Amino acid sequence: RSTLFPYTTLFRSSGVLTFQQGGVSLPNGGVAPTFSAYQSSAQTLSSSTNTKIQFQTEEFDTNNNFDSMTNYRFTPTVAGYYQVNGAVRASASFTTGSVFVYKNGSSFKQGTFMQTNGAQFIVSALIYLNGSTDYIEIYGNFATGQNTSAQLQETYFQACLVRGA
Repeated sequence: RSTLFPYTTLFRSSGVLTFQQGGVSLPNGGVAPTFSAYQSSAQTLSSSTNTKIQFQTEEFDTNNNFDSMTNYRFTPTVAGYYQVNGAVRASASFTTGSVFVYKNGSSFKQGTFMQTNGAQFIVSALIYLNGSTDYIEIYGNFATGQNTSAQLQETYFQACLVRGA
């Protein structure tokens, strides 16, 4: 047994390597469930209405836990604490609004506004997910109805297991 990082340990048994993180055996030879997706087609948000953001394009999805086709949600199969990041940017001029992480269909964490030649709303949180039924989604709300900016660097959703349960 050798320690690679503070929470990652490598075990060798019968010539097979097994990675563990935070005391939890990970799937895919030790690959922690991690994904990054972005919006590749603009989406219209109605004025002052929380709307699920559709992230249609995956940069990567190490354990196939992100649905980029139907529900636009992350449902990990490993219980633990996940670092979650999301950003939604308005395509036009300044607006006020919010971005939210929804957990199991309800608002769970709210993000902040960052002004950068328009309006970009950012959320970042550490969230426990049970590895079976919990799921997370990103919702946006613009005070004035307008389109999102469908750009890799402007409207995105990411999560990564940082410690097992």
